[in-house]
Amino acid sequence: MPLNRVLSLFALGLNALLFSLCASADAAIEVVATATAPNVILLIGDGMDEQQMTIARNYLHGSRGRLLMDTLPLRSTAQVLTVEDRKDGRPVYVADSANTATSMATGEVTSRGRIATRPGSDESITTIVELASAAGIRTGLVTTASVTDATPAAFAAHINFRLCENPDLMQQVVIQNIPLGACPQFTRNQGGPGSISEQLASSPLHVLLGGGRKHFSPTVEGGSISVLQAARNNGFRFVENVKTLLAARPDRRLLGLFAPTTLPVRLRGEDGRTAESPDTSLLHSVHRYLGEVEQPAVMDCVENPDFADVPTLKQMTDKALELLSNGNSNGFFLMVESASIDKQAHLRNACGALGEVGQLDEALASALAFAQEQPNTLVIVTSDHSHAAQIIPDISLFAAYPIPLYTPGQLARLRTQEGSVMAINYATTNFLREEHTGASIPLLSNGQGEGLIPSYVEQPDVFNITRTYLGL
Repeated sequence: MPLNRVLSLFALGLNALLFSLCASADAAIEVVATATAPNVILLIGDGMDEQQMTIARNYLHGSRGRLLMDTLPLRSTAQVLTVEDRKDGRPVYVADSANTATSMATGEVTSRGRIATRPGSDESITTIVELASAAGIRTGLVTTASVTDATPAAFAAHINFRLCENPDLMQQVVIQNIPLGACPQFTRNQGGPGSISEQLASSPLHVLLGGGRKHFSPTVEGGSISVLQAARNNGFRFVENVKTLLAARPDRRLLGLFAPTTLPVRLRGEDGRTAESPDTSLLHSVHRYLGEVEQPAVMDCVENPDFADVPTLKQMTDKALELLSNGNSNGFFLMVESASIDKQAHLRNACGALGEVGQLDEALASALAFAQEQPNTLVIVTSDHSHAAQIIPDISLFAAYPIPLYTPGQLARLRTQEGSVMAINYATTNFLREEHTGASIPLLSNGQGEGLIPSYVEQPDVFNITRTYLGL
């Protein structure tokens, strides 16, 4: 075992003793000493707040059922923090995945769109992956998004703008003829680390699994090989389908890219339906108390046929745990993200989002099974921010009044297994995509979190908790 790892474990036990003898009143984190090297599995449901969890619970298990994450013994509330990218540093009350993942990965608060960099200065912030790797601890990232997407990127890359995902996007990111941002100061010819995919290709990660193949196709800046070939040159074995993933041996580092961008989701609305606007009669345009309204038709959630072509989040998690733990006496850090809870909420697709909560629950089952065999494993389930979906009455509480009543937003009415209708409302914006919201999010843990995780945390505390448990 490396000397620095031995010293880290000694410090872990010493800190535990000191905490037990003299715990200060303001200490939010205690250290739990373990007989063998500790592991941390951090599961993130992107955009998963209490509404998303309740929607999934009601649909997948019934109103009196339980998600697996509901059974975890420790439950806290996490406050999401972000600041403006201005000198005055005033707060913004609704975050994005870049700054929230940065908080969890680095313990520092930054502004929206930033990947492990400080606002104003572009200075890089050391991540938990970098700290762990330097101490000889294996690290892995698993996601259903592109591996270059904001959440995984924040744990292993540094850049001022989250959309600079490959070398071709560094000078200007343009979508539908609208310039959104650029990262020229992070290009290699300016002394920077390069695009997100280039940084991941040169990272010390042991396992990197998800989508994003298209971001590894461009040529590395100033070179003649692709980003994917650069990753191979750095020691990654590459796989791109379920068969080769499951067959991958634990003797090498692994890069798995299973789709050009985000992986297909498990469920979708029948006939591709998402939330729809209620239909009002012509008379209603004369006066809001006149006429009639027709609500969107009830729908079922059905299997997405494209989902069969990619590995499940559970399969990727199982393989990551196998590779990280095999022959490893130093412990590991693994981040697992179910990304499309958020992405499907943006699209007002309740079926897509709830299916991805189900995927996270399945990945949690793998994490808890591993922790049962390796009790020195801290399992945390949390989110990065809240989102637009909310459950509203299918029949309004004010329906007795003889006027047309309907949501000003868009509505998905799902037929549940209990024979009822669950109405999911989206009303944050009139744009093509819904917005994030600013509520606190849940943070849950297995028993290893006892004494480490208080009932209320700020999101950067996830980094502090992880670092302390790993003895870094």
